[in-house]
Amino acid sequence: MRHTQLFCMKRVGILTSGGDCSGLNAVIAATVKTGLGLGYEFIGFEFGWEGVLSPLQYRPLTRDGIRGISYTGGTILKTTNRGRFGGKVGEGGVRMVPTEVLEEAKRNLAELDVHALVVIGGDGSLASALQLARIGVNLVGVPKTIDNDLCATDRTFGYSTAVEVVVESLDRIHTTAASHNRIFIVETMGRNAGWIAVRSGVAGGADAILLPEFPFAVPDLVEFLRYRQREFGSSVVVVAEGARIKQRLVARDLGRGEVLLGGVAYELLREIEVIAPNEFDVRCTVLGHVQRGGSPNPADRILAKAYGVEAMHMVHRGEFGRMVAYDSQKMVSVPIEAAVGQLKLVTESTMEYVVARELGVFVH
Repeated sequence: MRHTQLFCMKRVGILTSGGDCSGLNAVIAATVKTGLGLGYEFIGFEFGWEGVLSPLQYRPLTRDGIRGISYTGGTILKTTNRGRFGGKVGEGGVRMVPTEVLEEAKRNLAELDVHALVVIGGDGSLASALQLARIGVNLVGVPKTIDNDLCATDRTFGYSTAVEVVVESLDRIHTTAASHNRIFIVETMGRNAGWIAVRSGVAGGADAILLPEFPFAVPDLVEFLRYRQREFGSSVVVVAEGARIKQRLVARDLGRGEVLLGGVAYELLREIEVIAPNEFDVRCTVLGHVQRGGSPNPADRILAKAYGVEAMHMVHRGEFGRMVAYDSQKMVSVPIEAAVGQLKLVTESTMEYVVARELGVFVH
C-alpha cells in the first residue's frame, strides 16, 4: 500500500562528506525514494559541508533525478575531505569546528527551511555533525568508510567492494609473482585499521599481511621471505598504508594535525634491500584509489539501500543526533557519540587474523 502525503511537505537535506566510496549513490537514492513516499521533499548539498556554508551549493533531489544511480560509483552530490568543517584529526582526535562556522551552517539551513539533515560520512564528518547537532540542528548520520573502522556498526558500505577489488588484484599478482619467482608488496588503504588488508589478504592468499594495529620488524619479515624463497620461490605481501615499521608511521605531514599516508610499500622495499641486498627480486603495487571507485558490489548495494531507508525513517520518527547502525543483521539507531568516540580495530581475536595465523601467514 502506497503512502499518501497526509502531512505538510517538509524539506530534508542530504550531503556526502569525506572520501568517496562505492554505495553513496545507493544511500542517496534509497533515502529520497523512502522520503517521497512519506511526504518529504529533498535538496542535496554539494561538496560536503562546504555546500551548507556560504556561498550555498545545493540542488533539488527528485524521483527523476535519482533514477538509475544506485549502481553507480562515487556521489552525484560531489564530496571533499577538505574545508572549513573538518572535525577529525588523525586517530581518534577531534578538532572543534569554529563556533561561527557552525552558526553559519545552522542559519543557512534555517533560511532554506530544512527540517532535517542526513549526513553520510565517516568519523571526521560525523564528528562535525555531532557538533552541529549539539547546537540544535535536526540531524541523522549514516556511517561511510571503506576502512570499516567505525564503532557501533558491524559493517560499512563500500568496504565489501574495496575488498573485492584487492582480491581480484591479488589473484592477478600471484600469477606474475610465481612466474618470475618474485616478491610482490601490495599496498592497500587502511590508515589506522587494517580491515581491508586482513580480509583481502586472507581471501586472496597473501603470504604476509602487515597491519597498522601490529607494528613489525623488517628483519623478521626478511627471515620469513627467505624461508618462502627456499620452499616456494615467490611471495605476496599485503601491507595497509598505515602499517608501522618498528613503531614508525610512513607519512607526510600536511600541517594542522593532518598526515598523508602512503608509500609504506616502497619504504619496506628499501629496508628489505638494505638488510638483504640483491637477495630478492621485489616489486611494489600501490592499489590506491581504485579501491574507492567503481560500482558497488551486490552486498554493498543492499547494505547502502538499507542504510538509506532507515535514515529516512529515523528522520520521520524524529530520532535526531543519532546514526544508523548495522547490528546483527538489522538496522538500529545509536547515538553519534558511539561511532566517533573510538575506532574499531583488528585484534588478535578477529576471525580473519586468527585464520591467517593458523594458515601460517606472517601477520603483524
